[in-house]
Amino acid sequence: MSWLTADDKGVTLRLHIQPGAKKTEVTGLHGEALKIRLAAPPVDGKANACLIAFLADRLGVAKAAVSLVSGDSSRAKRVRVSGVEPTLVKRVFAIRDEMI
Repeated sequence: MSWLTADDKGVTLRLHIQPGAKKTEVTGLHGEALKIRLAAPPVDGKANACLIAFLADRLGVAKAAVSLVSGDSSRAKRVRVSGVEPTLVKRVFAIRDEMI
């Protein structure tokens, strides 16, 4: 299974989240997940809100187009992003097919 799956309406991302980092950034792959460090603590939904805002900003979509599918209180999350192509996601996060 890959960190990125797509259909005709958008993509689903498999993520490994590290909350409480110094800055919010993508750090590469972590097994079969894309690892993202978040500059937000894992309390009161702050890390999830930071994640959604970060993904929306980087992918050029509205926050409403980004939804948490699973992993609300876990480091392992699945996020759905509507209205984007998988090639855009790979380019934005600089992930080559050889890395998958």
